[in-house]
Amino acid sequence: MPNNIILVGMPASGKTTIGNLLSEKLPDYTLIDTDSLIEKTQGLSITEIFKKYSEDYFRKLEYETIQMVCSGSSKKIISIGGGAFENPNNRATLLKFGKVFYLKSDLDILYYRISKDSSRPLLQNENPKQVLQNLLSKREENYKKANYTIDTTVMNENEIIRFIIDAANN
Repeated sequence: MPNNIILVGMPASGKTTIGNLLSEKLPDYTLIDTDSLIEKTQGLSITEIFKKYSEDYFRKLEYETIQMVCSGSSKKIISIGGGAFENPNNRATLLKFGKVFYLKSDLDILYYRISKDSSRPLLQNENPKQVLQNLLSKREENYKKANYTIDTTVMNENEIIRFIIDAANN
């Protein structure tokens, strides 16, 4: 199996933060955030893509992006969007391409983090905490299919980084 690290989890679970910290500790790895890559190639934010086209259109872009980044060389740190692991094809590709780490966070912590970021599509409704709870309930089953689950409510960033690096090397 290629020596790749894949980060999955809910929006605001820490994928971007942990990905950035991992890339500092592993300078020979390439950090790829699939949502950022999609935004860059489309010239639109994820929210704009949802509004202008549709969620289905975005999921197609997401699938194509994951297929592209999961080809070729190893030594990649890949952070995927919160819903990408729902797609069985994405899941199979990612699990084959590297070790998948589910960054699990408590609902209240996720909500607290999300409430500070008005750019997130989740906040564009009347009850964002309930939407978040519904998403977590729906996605948890697939997130648990990751190779490792890391409870970010009980581990600090350094412990998370150490765990991922140790697991990736074994």
